[in-house]
Amino acid sequence: MDKTYNTGLMWFRRDLRAADNAALYHALKACKQVHCVFVFDRAILEQLPSRDRRVEFIQQSLVELDQQLRMKSGHPSGGLIIRHALASTEIVQLARQIGAQAVFANHDYEPQAIERDARVRGALANAGIALHTAKDQVIFEHEELLTQAGKPYVVFTPYKNAWLRKVGGFDLKAYPVDKYQSALAPRPTGLASDVPSLADIGFLTTNLAALKIPAGSTGAATLLADFVKRMDRYDTTRDFPALKGPSYLSVHLRFGTVSVRELARLAHDRLQRGSPGAATWLGELIWRDFYFQILAHFPHVANAPGGASRSFKPEYDAIKWEHGPHADALFSAWREGRTGYPLVDAAMTQLNQTGYMHNRLRMVVASFLCKDLGLDWRLGERYFALHLNDFDLAANNGGWQWASSSGCDAQPWFRIFNPVTQSERFDASGKFIRRYLPQLAMLPDAAIHQPWKASPMELLSAGVELGNTYPQPVVQHEEARERTLQRYTVVRKLLSKE
Repeated sequence: MDKTYNTGLMWFRRDLRAADNAALYHALKACKQVHCVFVFDRAILEQLPSRDRRVEFIQQSLVELDQQLRMKSGHPSGGLIIRHALASTEIVQLARQIGAQAVFANHDYEPQAIERDARVRGALANAGIALHTAKDQVIFEHEELLTQAGKPYVVFTPYKNAWLRKVGGFDLKAYPVDKYQSALAPRPTGLASDVPSLADIGFLTTNLAALKIPAGSTGAATLLADFVKRMDRYDTTRDFPALKGPSYLSVHLRFGTVSVRELARLAHDRLQRGSPGAATWLGELIWRDFYFQILAHFPHVANAPGGASRSFKPEYDAIKWEHGPHADALFSAWREGRTGYPLVDAAMTQLNQTGYMHNRLRMVVASFLCKDLGLDWRLGERYFALHLNDFDLAANNGGWQWASSSGCDAQPWFRIFNPVTQSERFDASGKFIRRYLPQLAMLPDAAIHQPWKASPMELLSAGVELGNTYPQPVVQHEEARERTLQRYTVVRKLLSKE
C-alpha cells in the first residue's frame, strides 16, 4: 500500500501507550518510517513542585513505553526520543532535524494545550510540515453529540441518553497499531538514549512506590483485571471510601496508559448483559466525556483573563465569598485537614499523603469548602489541581462547579451536604477515618463522626483532647448553612430578573 509520507513524527502527550493509540495508528499507516517523541515540557514542569507524583508516574510510564516501542520496531535502537525543552518549539526543530513531512498527535482539549498546538501547527506549516491530530481521549468530542437544536448539551442526563443511543461498535473499536508496527524506525544517530531519570529533569522521587501505584500500561492492565472481578458490584460499593469499590484507573485515564475505548467497550458489553455495576461505571465514563465537551464549547469556565476560572452560570460570579485573615485561616484548616470534622479531615489527609481522594469525598470536601466555610470554589479547584495524581482540568473544573452550584447540571444551591450525616452514612464504622486520623482511632463508632459531642469519659478513654490532639470544629454546620443560604440570595435575585 502506498504511503503518504516518507517520514513521520509521532508526538506522545497524554496517551502513553503503544496499543490502541489513534495518532500512532494514523502515523504508522501514513508513513514509511515513524519516529516517536515525548517532550518533558518546561512550560508545564516549571510550575510544579520538585516532588510531584504525576511527573514520577509519567517518567515510569515512559520507561515502559520506550521498551514497548523498541519491541514493536524490532530495532535495538528503536523507541522514544526524549526531550526536556519547550514543546512548542522543540517539536518543530526535531521534525525538521529528522526530515519529517508530518507530525501526528492526539487531541488535547485544555485551553493552554490548544494554544500550544496552534503555535506548533503554524510553525510546522511555515516549514512545510503537516500536523495531523486525532480523537483519542474520549468517545465523542466537539460537535459529535449535539441536541436536536444543534447546540451542546448542558444537562448530563439527556447527554448520557444521547451518548448511549449513538454509541456503536465502531466508536469503541481498538485501533490495530500492531498491523502497521513495521513502520516504527530506529532512532536517528545521536538521538538514541535512555529515558532520563527524575534527577535529570530536576525532580525528586516521591512516595509513589510506597503507595504501590503501578505505572504504565501494564500497571493499568493489572488494575483493570482486578476491577473486572468487582465491576458488577460497583453501584453498591462506589460510595464507601473504606471499601475497595473504585477502579483506581483515573490516573491511567489521565495520562493515557489505558484506552478509554477499552474501558467503555468493557462496561458497555457488561451493561448489555444486565450488570447494574457496569451501567453505573459507564455513566462515570460518560460524565468524563460530558465535561470534556463542556470545556470545548464553553472554554470560559477554565480560561478567563488572568487564568482564573469563571462560573458556567455567570450569575454565580456575583457571590461574595469570605475573605481576609479569617478566611485565610479557614482555608489553611481545610487544606491541612484541621477543620474538626473527621470525614473532611481524613479526606484531605488522604489527598495530601497520597494524591488520591475517593470520589464521594471529593464532593463532601468541596461542598464543605464552599457552603460551610463560605470560601471561593476556585481555591479548592487550584488546590486539587496541584495535588491530585489524576488531575484533569475538565473534570476538576466540572466537579468544583457542580459542588458550588455554579456549573452546568450542578447541585442546587440550596442543597448543602451535612458533613456529619455524610460521615455516618458512608463511613458508619469510622474505618476510613481511623486510617487517616489515628488520633481518633479509639473513639467509639457513634462518637467518631462528631467528637465534640463525645462524653468527657469517651474522650479521656480514647486519648482525645479537643483543641489539642484534635481540633474543635472551625464552624457550626447549621449556622454555616444559614449563612450560605443568605450568601446565595444574590443568585436568586439575579435569576428572578431574567
